[in-house]
Amino acid sequence: MALRYLHFDYSEATDDSGCFDAMASVSPGTLAALHDELALVLGWAHQTFPGGSGPLDEGHAWHHDLQATLERTRREPLVFHPASGSFSTSPEAGESLRHTVSLSISGTADFCAAFRACFMADEA
Repeated sequence: MALRYLHFDYSEATDDSGCFDAMASVSPGTLAALHDELALVLGWAHQTFPGGSGPLDEGHAWHHDLQATLERTRREPLVFHPASGSFSTSPEAGESLRHTVSLSISGTADFCAAFRACFMADEA
């Protein structure tokens, strides 16, 4: 399955387990699409490996960590005045919002092989 917002990097541990990491940062207008992708990935993991997310050393096939932040920024034009060698600023009206989500999924060798086949097949 091709993902538009989540692009996973893969790292493998010495015990054949592995970890997939992705981060996406979107505007409010595309947040729902990002949430849809997250739901697709996590839903796939729950359906394909129904034991649920939990520590691998406790017998689970996969584990995930999901984090999200909301950033607010306000543009502040900076103007240089050559005659005085100084700057002036004037805040512009309006605020920009940015939603950033990071997802890490670790899994057993079987989970990692299935995940790569489903979500990273085009990268091979």
